[in-house]
Amino acid sequence: MSSVFTKIIQGEIPCYKVAEDHSNIAFLDIRPLQRGHLLCVPKVEVDELYELPKEAYDSLMSFSQRVAKALKQSVKCKRVGSIVLGMEVPHAHIHLVPINTESELSFTNEHLNFTQAEMLELASTISDALDSVE
Repeated sequence: MSSVFTKIIQGEIPCYKVAEDHSNIAFLDIRPLQRGHLLCVPKVEVDELYELPKEAYDSLMSFSQRVAKALKQSVKCKRVGSIVLGMEVPHAHIHLVPINTESELSFTNEHLNFTQAEMLELASTISDALDSVE
């Protein structure tokens, strides 16, 4: 059975896409910890990040680095925190979360809600920032 992320990758479920290449996709988390919280997901479906073949793992890390740079340009923050949990969806992924303090990077915090218009605008802003990062 396909994961929810595979369904997003295949276009069966909509998302607020920020970036995509031949091997990976990045989209905004619909239950964000902070404004700009997004997920970087390999298109190959494996349960855990460290189960990815080396080439796919390296590709995801490079992709995530580029997306994190664009995120930091787009959302005012001290850092872009990274979390690898993968407990909620059995498909490898990396959470990128703009933060100013470590405590903002906890899944025990209340999740935020944004309107569809706010999510679309934010996704577009981050996507546009990708043009200026390497």
